[in-house]
Amino acid sequence: MIEKNKNEEMSEVEEKNHVKTGEKPLSCSQTKEKYLNIRKAKKSFTCTHCGMSLTCKYNLDVHMRVHTGEKPHTCGLCGKSFAQSSHLKDHMNIHTGEKPYKCLRCDKKFSHSGNLNTHERIHTGEKPYTCDQCGKSFTIKGNLTEHMRVHTGEKPYTCDQCGKSFTRSGTLKKHMNIHTGEKLYACDQCGEMILNASALQQHMDVHTKEEPHSCNLCGKSFLCLQSLKEHEKTHTGVRDHVCFECEKTFSSASSLKRHQRIHTGKKPYKCSHCDQSFSNSSSLKTHEMIHTGEKPYRCTECGKCFNDSSALHRHTKNIHSK
Repeated sequence: MIEKNKNEEMSEVEEKNHVKTGEKPLSCSQTKEKYLNIRKAKKSFTCTHCGMSLTCKYNLDVHMRVHTGEKPHTCGLCGKSFAQSSHLKDHMNIHTGEKPYKCLRCDKKFSHSGNLNTHERIHTGEKPYTCDQCGKSFTIKGNLTEHMRVHTGEKPYTCDQCGKSFTRSGTLKKHMNIHTGEKLYACDQCGEMILNASALQQHMDVHTKEEPHSCNLCGKSFLCLQSLKEHEKTHTGVRDHVCFECEKTFSSASSLKRHQRIHTGKKPYKCSHCDQSFSNSSSLKTHEMIHTGEKPYRCTECGKCFNDSSALHRHTKNIHSK
């Protein structure tokens, strides 16, 4: 439509400049310049806030909503409002389930044209949003915004229970499960409820006995890659995480973090049965077995059960090793 209007305007300029008797015809560059001047003259509606020029008053009125925050188009189903009618139209597809925007490469469909545009970058490899600090590029602006917090150190999402801050809202939401005790993922093998998807995946390995990450030096296997990386430091002797309070060193960031709670006194893990708090999740888990009566550690010699592995070890050493 825009291209058609441009062609019509160019034709109009050319018609007005047909050669009359005794007149010198305009060159192509002169015709183009005259066309551009007409286009410029038509952009007579200017935004008083940012200086942007628009071709008609309607476009200016729509643009002004960026500054005023006006959203006159409201969804009758959920009450959400939009600045433009086209945005409301796309939003309505969420309620109707309609997905009119189809990817020509993989046939995947979307309810919003913007989502299709973002999806197509998977095929083209386009990453238009680039970090000016390290040069890393992203397909969507939101991912760049989150990435920039790596450089700025900004953590805008804070837990109102323990004060811990996060760079992403989703990470805070998962963290809150520690305090609320909410467990959203159910194991279909034993019915146990798990805090998050990654923890569920690790839990499933208990049933399959799968430990896919093996140490090349001793052959020991682990459920997750991070555990393998931390284990490998026992062979190399690398302890690159230093406590600035007492200068004690640790092989992993998680071990350092647990240690630092000795200095800070922070106990973010709260028992859901009583008011007692703990500095680490394993201590909380062991404590909660007092309330639940769970004793998962069983002696293979006599069948006696215990609520933590150290108690089982002491029992085996003192009773059965004599």
